[in-house]
Amino acid sequence: MLARLARELPGDDHVYEPKWDGFRCVALRDGDEVDLRSRNDRRLARYFPEIAEALAALPETRFALDGELVVTRDGGFDFGALLGRIHPAASRVERLRAETPARLIAFDLLALGDDDLRETPFVERRARLERLLSRAEPPLHLTPLAESAAVAREWLERFQGAGIDGVVAKRRDLLYEPGARAMVKVKSERTADCVVAGFRLLVDRPLPSSLLLGLYDDAGALEHVGIASSFAESLRHELLEVLRPRIVPLEGHPWERGFLLGGGSVGRLRGSAGSWRPGMTLDWTPVAPELVAEVRYDQLDERRFRHPARFLRWRPDRDPPSCTFDQLAVAEPPLAELLA
Repeated sequence: MLARLARELPGDDHVYEPKWDGFRCVALRDGDEVDLRSRNDRRLARYFPEIAEALAALPETRFALDGELVVTRDGGFDFGALLGRIHPAASRVERLRAETPARLIAFDLLALGDDDLRETPFVERRARLERLLSRAEPPLHLTPLAESAAVAREWLERFQGAGIDGVVAKRRDLLYEPGARAMVKVKSERTADCVVAGFRLLVDRPLPSSLLLGLYDDAGALEHVGIASSFAESLRHELLEVLRPRIVPLEGHPWERGFLLGGGSVGRLRGSAGSWRPGMTLDWTPVAPELVAEVRYDQLDERRFRHPARFLRWRPDRDPPSCTFDQLAVAEPPLAELLA
């Protein structure tokens, strides 16, 4: 069951849960057999044996529950480490289960024993899920549930971007409808003012496909933080008119020796070479770091936008060196407060 995006929390007859920043996972147990499945039906149990073992240790021997796989490190959530758990080598899986152990946060119950619960109202499914996990210990957790929209707003204000990806609202009488967007997910809009230090062109015509964004660190270095893309055709032409006069040679540019050299949680990005030598093709166009763009983003992986940001407007009133990582600072959630 999926959720549709909204900007406001629904009111009456709804309850609220954190929307966790991890891998959606349906866990199924039948006797000694435990299966973990992703949203696209990929088998996950071999990558997270500690979760399968914990589920196999529950007193109930037959159930199907819905939840989220997460990894926590140093008191916070680490999506990059979660991605790293998907590795084909069994030896690496064993090492990672010790170094970056996962947790399964359960938020719905689809079946228990011989009972198919998908046609049962959510509040009843929740009560049975609570009983199923009443004696469970980490790495199994029951997601918090708020009866009040005020609590859900507090979660959004305090924790979005620091382990949760928003709030999910469910009607009390909600049935479990596979494939339907029957829930509501609410996310607060998050924006940042970033320096535009380059752009890439479309493959089929000389118009911008993306803007390369940067923020200044404490040492005064301009660090690559991601891209803005998905422009309307008219905006592409407008962007080119603004960018063209500011195109500069690579020599002397803050990123002349490369950017994002260490890569991100999904590896190195296009153009993230250590240096460009004669004969190499430069797949981006440097511009003087004079322009500041306000962009909308969703999730962060450490100090980088996980997904392409959305361009909102130019900020001529902002001085580029004032665009620092302080804008992205989020409070780390105390795990004991969020996880039962």
